[in-house]
Amino acid sequence: MTNVSSGEQTPGAGSATVGSSAAAGRLPSGTAPAGVGSFGGIGLVLAGAFSVQFGSAVAALLFPYAGALGVVALRVTIAAVLLLAVCRPRLRGHSRSDWAVVVAFGLALGGMNILFYQAVDRIPLGPAVTLEVLGPLLLSVVAARRAMSLVWAGLAFAGVLLLGQGGFDALSPAGAGFALGAGAMWAAYIVFNSRTGARFPRLDGLALAMAVAALVSLPLGVGAAGSTLLEPKVLGLGLAVALLSSGVPYTLELLALRRLPAATFAVLMSLAPAIAALAGFLVLGQTLSAVQCLAIALVVGASAGAVRTGRASRN
Repeated sequence: MTNVSSGEQTPGAGSATVGSSAAAGRLPSGTAPAGVGSFGGIGLVLAGAFSVQFGSAVAALLFPYAGALGVVALRVTIAAVLLLAVCRPRLRGHSRSDWAVVVAFGLALGGMNILFYQAVDRIPLGPAVTLEVLGPLLLSVVAARRAMSLVWAGLAFAGVLLLGQGGFDALSPAGAGFALGAGAMWAAYIVFNSRTGARFPRLDGLALAMAVAALVSLPLGVGAAGSTLLEPKVLGLGLAVALLSSGVPYTLELLALRRLPAATFAVLMSLAPAIAALAGFLVLGQTLSAVQCLAIALVVGASAGAVRTGRASRN
């Protein structure tokens, strides 16, 4: 689930990030260089993207034991505990509007994860992320307000048509619907992530939002999986998912943003659907047809193009 950097709307994935945290701990403008960036920074971004998507693949391995809702509860709750312990966010001194924004951010974060894991439980990881990324992509197109943005939207639409060639029943209509819903929540996540970053220092806003997401997802997970969540094997895999999908990529992205301009970061993150397809193949044995691979490539291209167009419209 994608990722956000320095207020840049970033098509990327699953997750969610589904989803990522860089905007909540934004660096001051001008910190990153203006060019393409160092190879070290590019490597950090790609490593973070691989970590997120392979974390989603590992999460799918947990579904037979704890179910999709149980896995979401483990991932979000463990990530929340780790973030709260590290960040120790200040609870006093915030206005009602500050709390309203961070709660909305948390609900978007929780909803994005719940819907995305429901999708991955029904359709392969690559197509799930491809459909999910349409949320941030649409947000980028609307924000850019340029004629070229319509070209990228059309390219993404062509990719979705190819992905659903022969009917979305091949993917499961419910799974496709959950992925699209996760995309809508991802767009909301991006908006409230940016607003939270403007109101809370460092990663305090993210830590509080993750706690809100945990309060939403934990009762659902306990209701679905019960005491299974406390089994050592399940807890161990849950910790691995939380680290791969949250802890490791958050750290790598923050380090990368000290070496890369936000636009380069965003374009690299648009590779998320392709990386998700690779993770699904290597970890879960999920194969895709040539047409589905072409569809993913079209959406990746549209995402990268939309980011570049959006950047040009702001310059």
